Amino acid sequence: MAGNQIGSVFRVTTWGESHGAALGAVVDGCPAGIELAEADIQQALDRRKPSAAVSSTTRREKDKVEILSGVFEGRTTGTPVSLLIRNSDAASLAYDELKDVFRPGQGDYTYLKKYGIRDWRGGGRASGRETAARVAAGVIAEKVIAAAGMEVVAYTQAIGAIEIDRAKMPSGKDLCSKVRENILFCPDSKAAAVMEKKLAAVRKEGDSLGGVVEVVVRGCPAGLGEPVFDKMDADLAKALMSIGSVKAVEIGEGFAVSTMEGSQTNDQMSPGGFMTNHAGGILAGITTGQEIVMRVYCKPIPSIAKAQQTVDSRGVQRSIQIQGRHDNCVLPRIVPVCEAMVNIVLADHWLRQRAAKL
Repeated sequence: MAGNQIGSVFRVTTWGESHGAALGAVVDGCPAGIELAEADIQQALDRRKPSAAVSSTTRREKDKVEILSGVFEGRTTGTPVSLLIRNSDAASLAYDELKDVFRPGQGDYTYLKKYGIRDWRGGGRASGRETAARVAAGVIAEKVIAAAGMEVVAYTQAIGAIEIDRAKMPSGKDLCSKVRENILFCPDSKAAAVMEKKLAAVRKEGDSLGGVVEVVVRGCPAGLGEPVFDKMDADLAKALMSIGSVKAVEIGEGFAVSTMEGSQTNDQMSPGGFMTNHAGGILAGITTGQEIVMRVYCKPIPSIAKAQQTVDSRGVQRSIQIQGRHDNCVLPRIVPVCEAMVNIVLADHWLRQRAAKL
């Protein structure tokens, strides 16, 4: 199955299914000498795990990571780092009645059309469970870019129609700590409380919500990105769009540029640098040295308890109500996944840049 790998120099391959024995990642191209322990990775995996949030599934995986290779005496050796995460709380029997039915909004139909066979247990490879491997690999990437002075912070900007009040957002180092003060990873605690109430109401209705994750990259040097097809914004968008439930990505002013004039979108310059950052830190596919600002738009979780019309594998009309253990919003669990994918792209481009000029 192609398409399981991302990166050119810093390369990540993920494997495994939602209800298989395990899932994991292989990270190739990681420089030697980086301090790495299972505890480092575990912290990030714990952020991705279901929480007490009303949006979370009741499936309780330990997500305990095992480093199988590429690390000796607490440091990377320069050889492939293999990461293993065992599945311990899968309930495959809950999917028996759905194995011949195409769930609306899921990959059941498309996987069957592509391969002629599909793993119906929890969505198989198409499940959000696969993102645990991305988060684990992203920790290694995070350590690579930290050595270059870069930091990635993601947070919940909106759930449904409820958005944060930017006037109440902290800046600088305070942002990261503020984001982790509540279970929704939202920098506006008042908005987070309203979001939780809305999620609880929607769950009672048997429905789900989407939302927006904002990602900010600090300390990124100017000059990263490759013309023409490996532009930084193109690679970031691809990485983020590869996450299930993500339907759109914007950078800088994003969608709004279509209604603006050039005099409004151009980032003018002074001897002190850029005067604005409408471009979101990237021009001509290459970083400007400013903050990279992205927004990731996520669709509602498709597994809902409301009655929906569909067909089975024989083409017979069916009505289904999906029960079982499901999130009713990908936020906040997708927040660390977005961070991981941005970390991976930045690590790859940082290492590529080191070979680009003497």
